[in-house]
Amino acid sequence: MQTVGAGVKEIRIRVENAYRVLYVAKFAEAVYVLHGFEKKTRRTPKADIDLAGKRYRQLLNERKKK
Repeated sequence: MQTVGAGVKEIRIRVENAYRVLYVAKFAEAVYVLHGFEKKTRRTPKADIDLAGKRYRQLLNERKKK
């Protein structure tokens, strides 16, 4: 999901409702889950994209400090 950050992927889950999990797996030591949510409309809400993007940037900043 390029709108969140480079390398961010999406898992789509459909049972009775639709769910999404945004994650990044481009680092050797772990898969980082950025955000999971129930999708209630066709379009992913901007608030969910923004939250995942914020967490992605925090992750990158933490990795730079090490």
